[in-house]
Amino acid sequence: MADRPHPAPPLDRLLTVYGRKAVRDVLLDDTLQCHTLHLASSNRAGGIVGEIRALAGRRGVPLREHSRETLSRISKNGRQDQGVALDVLCPAFASVQDYLAGGPRQPARLLALDGITNPQNLGMIIRSAAAGGVDGILLPRRGNAALGPLVIKASAAAVFRAPVLSCGALDQALQQCRDAGAEICVLAGDAPETLFAHRPGPFCVYVLGNESEGVSAASAALAQRRLSIPMANGVESLNVAVAASLVAFLPRYTGDHASQGVAPRVV
Repeated sequence: MADRPHPAPPLDRLLTVYGRKAVRDVLLDDTLQCHTLHLASSNRAGGIVGEIRALAGRRGVPLREHSRETLSRISKNGRQDQGVALDVLCPAFASVQDYLAGGPRQPARLLALDGITNPQNLGMIIRSAAAGGVDGILLPRRGNAALGPLVIKASAAAVFRAPVLSCGALDQALQQCRDAGAEICVLAGDAPETLFAHRPGPFCVYVLGNESEGVSAASAALAQRRLSIPMANGVESLNVAVAASLVAFLPRYTGDHASQGVAPRVV
């Protein structure tokens, strides 16, 4: 089935996938809207590149050929792109400014990612956030793992459908959310108030910090609440992706926010 022609979308709704296997897998998924295929003119004909060309042709995806240097600029990862990149339209992507300008529906819950550098963790966070019905994932353009093949794989391709909200500096985005009426909450192991006891307001942002260093000082300074996850048996901390899952699914079991959907299936 050919992809329908569509006007050029905003850049913040495009995710550029690179690497031959990753691009082929996306082209094989007819539920994803592929915008433009980019190939290095130096690629050898046949093999998986030939298969990618054929898949793009079947779906009517525009093809552009570039020098190796130009393709590296498009993929932003010349060492790993293998001469192939694909722009994928992600309808739920937006900038945080556009999200706030539209007036966040209420109740609204956002996850803000503050230095999540492990691609597997980032992918699992995105998967859990999408499955749990989180309204947005604040993802700064710098300081977190890039949305590359490892993140896509760890997210089980949920990244293409997740409500990722791009922003510049996270502290500025958090301040914008505060100005729009959001309550900023950071997870901290020593906080006296627990995540499960907290009753969020109509617009709440939960900040998840770096795997080793936790939440940055800039984010902590903007927080109105510090929340902990109570643990037993001497365990001091949880993997950040596990913590994200607890935040994402909490409203389904506490009734703090209205949730729609079916019970999660664990795979």
